Amino acid sequence: MTKRWVIPDIHGCVNTVTSLVKDLIKPTRYDELYFLGDYVDRGPDSKGVIDFIRALQEDEYNVTALKGNHEDFMVELYDAEKRSLNSWWHNFGNKKHKAWLEIGGKPTLGSFKVQHIRDVPEDYIEWMRNLKHYAELDRFVLVHAGLNFKIENPFDDLRSMLWLREYEIKPEKIGGRRIIHGHVPVNLELINQSIRNKIYKFIDLDNGPYLSGKDGFGNLVALELESMEMVIQYNMDM
Repeated sequence: MTKRWVIPDIHGCVNTVTSLVKDLIKPTRYDELYFLGDYVDRGPDSKGVIDFIRALQEDEYNVTALKGNHEDFMVELYDAEKRSLNSWWHNFGNKKHKAWLEIGGKPTLGSFKVQHIRDVPEDYIEWMRNLKHYAELDRFVLVHAGLNFKIENPFDDLRSMLWLREYEIKPEKIGGRRIIHGHVPVNLELINQSIRNKIYKFIDLDNGPYLSGKDGFGNLVALELESMEMVIQYNMDM
């Protein structure tokens, strides 16, 4: 039977995601793998994470990779830096670059062995640029952050899918389905509760793999949608 696995924010932890997929999930090419974004920043090897996912795609595994706010931010900064010959864009790019370093961009540059984001190979930027914003399944909507239910069609607001943190879910606007997302780290207890109790209109799978040493956090989890089985990989990178 085909299995459908959802994997949230990885944040540069390539050894952790590699072990999760190869040792715990062990997917066949008939299985479906859904990644919820935030592959880069904070952890030590953002390039390695992207290489791992791209290798799965090239090896014809059934992979759907969604965009996270960290990919969005990185693409925006790259574009700003490419326009930096214009003085206004130069000032804008400097401010964005400083903000990016504060949210974990420095180890990302290190993983690419460059000192500035404009030197990141363009094919990695284009891969991030072209990631999907959401995936609609029979019982779930998968997205990095959330949906804007204040508008008539929540799927029209792409930015909210990447950046939204607090929102009231109106299931009738998405066909009665539940939302599965990452973006906001929560402890394992809440993840378990939301999986087991359908009263929750959402399942937040982000356990903050980079938060090693914090009780209840610091793992990379995956959820199988047919059995609702969760597997947990402790952080092997940080």
